[in-house]
Amino acid sequence: MSTPRTVDRAFEAALYDTSDDALDTAASLLAADPAADADLLARGEEFVATAWRRGWQPADLVRIVRRELDDVHVRLVAALIRSRAPHDGPRGPRWAAQLDAVPHPAPPRTDRFSHATAVLELYRLLLRLPVLEPLEQPSAPRRAARPESRALARIRALLAKAEATGYPEEAEALSAKAQELMARHSVDEALLAAGAPAPDAPGACRVGVEPPYEQAKAVLLDAVADANHCRAVWNESLGFTTVIGFEADLEAVELLYTSLLVQAETAMTKAEAGQRAGGRKRTKTFRQSFLAAYAHRAGTRLRAAAEAATAASAAAGAAAEADLLPVLASREAAVADRAEHMFPQTTTTRLRGAADAAGWTEGTRAADAARVGRRRPLE
Repeated sequence: MSTPRTVDRAFEAALYDTSDDALDTAASLLAADPAADADLLARGEEFVATAWRRGWQPADLVRIVRRELDDVHVRLVAALIRSRAPHDGPRGPRWAAQLDAVPHPAPPRTDRFSHATAVLELYRLLLRLPVLEPLEQPSAPRRAARPESRALARIRALLAKAEATGYPEEAEALSAKAQELMARHSVDEALLAAGAPAPDAPGACRVGVEPPYEQAKAVLLDAVADANHCRAVWNESLGFTTVIGFEADLEAVELLYTSLLVQAETAMTKAEAGQRAGGRKRTKTFRQSFLAAYAHRAGTRLRAAAEAATAASAAAGAAAEADLLPVLASREAAVADRAEHMFPQTTTTRLRGAADAAGWTEGTRAADAARVGRRRPLE
């Protein structure tokens, strides 16, 4: 029996027939032929290469496998991604960072039949991945990795303090200060890019929106993106939002969204404990409403902080307002054009499950604790 023929027979039996009987038959064929292992691995690398051609990236692949399957499948796809990486060539700093984040788990100890079953389940998923919108424009120059700026380092430090503190008002104040710094950093980047020989172009990234309460989290991410001169398009079925913007702004959105989500969940847990102490048991509706209110109010305050910081930068002489506003307007138009090109057809959806009055009140209170006006810088 030839090894390629074993893999072909297994694929014919299982990949295009989703029944359990077909899966067992194919796994038995593979388990009985150890010589087929190398070809089975090579076929998996081909599936990964096809996913890249369809617009997927390493973080996307790990996320969808974790979302749809189990830990064993995450370990398998991580091994495939790492095995494929030397053949892919350089694809920019964001891709390299995603590869670095791919887990390095030790191979599980299992019998050949169970291993073959898991591999086939993974390949079934990879075979059916849809085509995604490409994140990089073919004509755009490849960006080289840059050392982290002092502004971003300080922003990270502020957000780390916000996540660590046990005082909601302090957390909100630190987050608001981080947003102000992000807005000023964005202005500086815009002015530098405007004077560069080759004008910068907007890019895009995908940010996972994990269950539960995905809709409220997607609203929060949209608010953060809007406050930082970006556009956000949520793909509910695949569990991510595509954010379109200039690189410095994309970095800001990823940082701030992750931090605000940690802070929101911490505040929500405390508020929920108070509700339970009063005899309340409707946890799901309370949490959904809390996060929805938090996202709504946080968005309002983030936009106000960003606008104030931008105005302060102009007034302080970072650039004359007559020079700054056209640059920002040009970048806003470039982001809007890129978003329209990537997603010519989008729909809106109504936020569901946010009818709990107590949850909405507590979520608004948690987001509204921030003092986002002008104040002494936080050290």
